[in-house]
Amino acid sequence: MHVLGRREGGERDATGPTGGSEPTGRLGWFRARDGSRGAPVGVDLDRPHAGLVVGKRGSGKSYTLGVFAEELAATGGVAPVVLDPLDAFDGLEVCGFVTRNPRIRAGSLDPPAWCDLLGLDPTDPAGSVVWRAASERGSLDGMRSFVDDAAVPDPTTRAASNHLDLAASWGVFDPAGLDPAALTTRPTRISLSGLDPEPASAVVSAVLGGCYRARLREATDRLPWLLVDEAHAFVGSVAEPALRRVLTRGRAPGTSLVLATQRPSALPEVAASQADLLIAHRLTGRADREALERARPAVARIGAERRPEEPGEAVVFDDTGESVHAVRVRERETPHGGSAPRVSERFSPRVGRPSAPDDGETDTAASDDPGTRRSTTPGEPTATGTGGESDGA
Repeated sequence: MHVLGRREGGERDATGPTGGSEPTGRLGWFRARDGSRGAPVGVDLDRPHAGLVVGKRGSGKSYTLGVFAEELAATGGVAPVVLDPLDAFDGLEVCGFVTRNPRIRAGSLDPPAWCDLLGLDPTDPAGSVVWRAASERGSLDGMRSFVDDAAVPDPTTRAASNHLDLAASWGVFDPAGLDPAALTTRPTRISLSGLDPEPASAVVSAVLGGCYRARLREATDRLPWLLVDEAHAFVGSVAEPALRRVLTRGRAPGTSLVLATQRPSALPEVAASQADLLIAHRLTGRADREALERARPAVARIGAERRPEEPGEAVVFDDTGESVHAVRVRERETPHGGSAPRVSERFSPRVGRPSAPDDGETDTAASDDPGTRRSTTPGEPTATGTGGESDGA
């Protein structure tokens, strides 16, 4: 097996310091020029990495992120955390992921982040008061109390209080909110689908920043892998500084980050330039293709026979091995919830009655080939996940 992201000849049997094989995740197979399946391809999970998965809607980008999550869940010593804006990964409970209701501590955001989150200018009176409140108090109730007691004119107090009341209405700030170190105890999926953009960005900022700081303090032995779907949604938000920090500095303390997006042109250039693994599914938007070509000039030199066309096909740029490969991503082992619902899946095409369930669905059957344990095609899944365990960490 050729292993992406590994220098030792790219072979899976490279021996680690303990004498065993280094952790490797199954990604898929090389894709030959005639489209046939070649040798198996894996991804190094032994070292921290920065990854980027891009592709138009339906090309398989979220599916590929789910493959990463499955492999990480089966690997000891790592802690996968999936930030799921659209509930495309609820099927991961099958392989041990716990789903958490996002609750974060107000103190997980620094004073500048609070001003950005609430749309306040820190040099204005209300913004200055909120900045001071975030500096002095570690809970939202404490911040509100600080504002009430501040020796400032009433209009400033009212403006600052109204903004903090808005933050309280989101329901994501809790003194008993998630502890980043606790996220390393088992695979975790954090559902963001019920949140507006501002609180969702606050949760992403808290999780990424918290896991990064936990590793700096060596508060956890496991190495976090943070997987963020629809990453473009968090650019320009309070989450962007945390994204940049983990991209540029995360590998030193052992924090990996993999972003998935259908709009690479909307990401900051650092996302592509810092990615040592870039998996490119099919892109059709001109701005997105050009953004990728600026980051990876080799994209423009890829021949037509290697360009991804079908769901699940991709071109991988491996900076560690200084190579470019055409691959086909393996089938998922857990249900994928990233496809749009279809009328034909729920109703008879002739009389409009609900279709009877088919107990012989092939996508839940296992075969002898571990790479084909599900028949679902990347980008066109037929199964949806079930509700998983929920807790307010």
